[in-house]
Amino acid sequence: MLDDDRLARADRILDTAKDLLLRWGYRRVSIDEIAKRAGVGKGTVYLHWRSREQLFFAVGAREAVEMIDAVVAAMRADPTEVALHRYMRRFFVEAMRRPVLRAIFTRDAETLGAFLASPARRPLEGAKLLASHDYLAVLAEYGLLREDLRPEDLDYPLPTIVFGFFGVEPLLPPHLDLDLEAKAEHLADILRRVFGPAAEPAATAYTGAASRAITIFGRLGRDFRDAAYTTPER
Repeated sequence: MLDDDRLARADRILDTAKDLLLRWGYRRVSIDEIAKRAGVGKGTVYLHWRSREQLFFAVGAREAVEMIDAVVAAMRADPTEVALHRYMRRFFVEAMRRPVLRAIFTRDAETLGAFLASPARRPLEGAKLLASHDYLAVLAEYGLLREDLRPEDLDYPLPTIVFGFFGVEPLLPPHLDLDLEAKAEHLADILRRVFGPAAEPAATAYTGAASRAITIFGRLGRDFRDAAYTTPER
């Protein structure tokens, strides 16, 4: 765990890296420029992250933590947010509101360039972040999935649908006047119809499932937080 001074320094570097990434694009941003603008030495950056790729992964991981925290807060406030269609609706909105995650999920080559081909970005767009088997198993246990579905049955169709909503963004015609909330509602409606239970579950099902899901997503958030701030062993 970083002390307060090291954490503040890490955040300053990450803030600088994020700003330059969004303004200049991955290809043009160097560790030297990040260090200069963050007011630290180049070697100090490497005390936190051993490579440029790890630094930019950390930028995205920090946004992933913010997104997961928002998901958990929503479930605490309203247990029905644990339902797959409502969770994925929030996931979509929260990811699209965060510019680095949005660039990753929409595969924005102008911003991310070669980073899109880097293995470092994969955990940020993988199934673990989308919806873990643990979470889906909880939904099945509490009757919040269609009764003939097993969690593994969603391995292909769920990411195909959800990432399709991200991936289609650059292909949408200019005249299509849909705001983010409207797009998210379309996603939620499809997921509810395809994967949701036939009958409305009892309130106790949502409460029980939300309690378990909060633990699962809380653990995932801690994993991404550790990944953002902890340098892996060399």
